[in-house]
Amino acid sequence: MTGIRARRGSILAVSSLVLGVWLYVAPTPAVAEVTAFKQAVAEAAARDDDIAAFYRANKFAPIWTGPGEADRMRRAELLRAIRGAADHGLPVSRYDPAALIARLSAVRTARDRGLAEVEMSRVFVQFARDMQTGIIADPKRIDSAIKREIPQRDRTAYLTDFANARPAAFFRALPPRSMEYNALLKEKVEMEALLSRGGWGPKVPGKSLERGDKGQPVIALRNRLYAMAYLPRSNTMVYDQAITDAVIEFQIAHGLNPDGKVGPATMAQINTSVEKRLQSVMVALERERWFNTDRGKRHILVNIPDFSAKIIDDGKVTFYTRSVVGARDPDRVTPEFSDVMEHMIVNPSWFVPRSIVTKEYLPSMKRNPNAASHLVITDRRGRKVSRSSINFSQYTERNFPYAMHQPPSRSNALGLVKFMFPNKYNIYLHDTPAKSLFSRDVRAFSHGCIRLAQPFDFAYALLAVQESDPKAAFKSALNTGREIKINLVDPVPVHLIYRTAVTNARGHTEYRADIYGRDARIWSALTKAGVVLGGLGS
Repeated sequence: MTGIRARRGSILAVSSLVLGVWLYVAPTPAVAEVTAFKQAVAEAAARDDDIAAFYRANKFAPIWTGPGEADRMRRAELLRAIRGAADHGLPVSRYDPAALIARLSAVRTARDRGLAEVEMSRVFVQFARDMQTGIIADPKRIDSAIKREIPQRDRTAYLTDFANARPAAFFRALPPRSMEYNALLKEKVEMEALLSRGGWGPKVPGKSLERGDKGQPVIALRNRLYAMAYLPRSNTMVYDQAITDAVIEFQIAHGLNPDGKVGPATMAQINTSVEKRLQSVMVALERERWFNTDRGKRHILVNIPDFSAKIIDDGKVTFYTRSVVGARDPDRVTPEFSDVMEHMIVNPSWFVPRSIVTKEYLPSMKRNPNAASHLVITDRRGRKVSRSSINFSQYTERNFPYAMHQPPSRSNALGLVKFMFPNKYNIYLHDTPAKSLFSRDVRAFSHGCIRLAQPFDFAYALLAVQESDPKAAFKSALNTGREIKINLVDPVPVHLIYRTAVTNARGHTEYRADIYGRDARIWSALTKAGVVLGGLGS
């Protein structure tokens, strides 16, 4: 196709077809046309300080609508990228490629071209930031316990860097490069296809099932496990060994205790729809974009809904333990954030947070001054105060003047070791004497800190990089019975995350319950931003 020559004195349509879009530009524009273009750019960019700053620094020259091959390639790659935004769970409607193409097609004057130039920059900056660091700019507004600092890039820098980059390579580099992100993209495609086929079929009726049961609920369970690929095709009407084995496999894949029985927690997970699973994947993709940063060659990863803590070395899990996280009470949930672990304290004292002192212990001590007798009461100068000298009834949450702590012991609330990554939320990892809680399916019981099922082994793993005999070094401190601080020679990044869709070591996606309802709130925000589920109505 060749260029189209307009009437003398009008703008010449240069052969610059981009995905069906003709863009009218002037190869040798008159001074008046240049001025009109620049004035239009300045006028349109004035509504966005970052875009305006870029064009001022660029002397209002085009990067999208010029006649050269570089501009054509930028247009082509932007249109290709925003058309494929849904592949990453981004809202295509937010970038509206059809409207952008229509605007480009309608360009007839230098002013039209200037307005189209700025509109392309606006769409580009929005898309680039969404792809790199997420659609939701401030997650704390969705849930105040999401404390994560989003590594957002300067908006002007997107334009500056893009103008000097190869367009296709620039767009390829925007999304997270983690294996987790790529695995989630693959799961998204598979779940969309499954959703378009109708999902896993009818839900399983009833509250619980176990081996030996018969009847329609067992048939429904059999069929659903088959649809989920946990059970070979079968005609059994009895909850037999094959179904038991399939349930165990399902439980392992969903972070449940593998007892082979379908109790309430297992039933809830089995009956979760494909649509809900796909929502978990979409939210996990967004969370991965928030977390698009270097996590550390060695780091600690605590996934709150998975009730687990891991040490990751060079991308591989080298240590795993079960955990207990904050209870579902809004004042006790575990927040999401990252920090750096600097040391551990062996035989720690537990300095009771004031909120616990005043809300939990003070009311009981008003009824009985000797309540919580395992705790030491101290004044503002740290001096021990006898309970007999305190009239607890005269104090309220606001004016109670004392602090409380529990000295080191095996019954200490923190157990025998705590792992510190100093932060303003007063969150840390620690041992606990309440070992029975680790056998529960749902392990949300703490005041926000993370309790570890195997704290000693966790300590050995951390110390292994700096001690020839890490176990002996730890035990030496432990056996003193005194509070001892052990510094980590190389501090370790700690990441407290919240993922209900997670990838296992084999690259398969597993699912967890949304214990705090955070993912549901994030999904609601994503839908308001224009994100839609693929596979619905297909």
